[in-house]
Amino acid sequence: MTLQPLATAVHRAYTADLDAEDFYRMLRLRVDVFVVEQECAYPELDGRDLEDSTRHFWIDSADGYVLGYLRLLEDPDGVFRIGRVCTAKSARGMGLGRKLMRAAVAEVQHAPAVLAAQVYAKDFYASFGFVEDGDEYLEDGIPHVDMRREPRRRA
Repeated sequence: MTLQPLATAVHRAYTADLDAEDFYRMLRLRVDVFVVEQECAYPELDGRDLEDSTRHFWIDSADGYVLGYLRLLEDPDGVFRIGRVCTAKSARGMGLGRKLMRAAVAEVQHAPAVLAAQVYAKDFYASFGFVEDGDEYLEDGIPHVDMRREPRRRA
């Protein structure tokens, strides 16, 4: 893939509002990064993408590739779960992950949020107010740590 100029907007949609082509492009990036690149054979399609409250955030290139993505889940206890944060290899270092995280954190700023960070990225998530919430563990052979962000108080 040749990197085209970015369409810098962060898109956000509930699964029900996505067309099949957009949804496929997002899932394709997730599989490319987590299953192929990181060599993790795991059930990437876990069923949570289809929940009514699931929100998808993504950034497209001018030629229609999804360059960055994250998924926002709402657990039954009202805690939001940020996950599947990824950037296409060709678009890394352009600040797309930061843009996506800013959008997701803005959406859930008045509720608690959690995520399972790959250890190498914990400082990145800490820059958004997430703090370690437990010990490191291996998930699919990759060191992770759970992180949590408490809600901002409303003025």
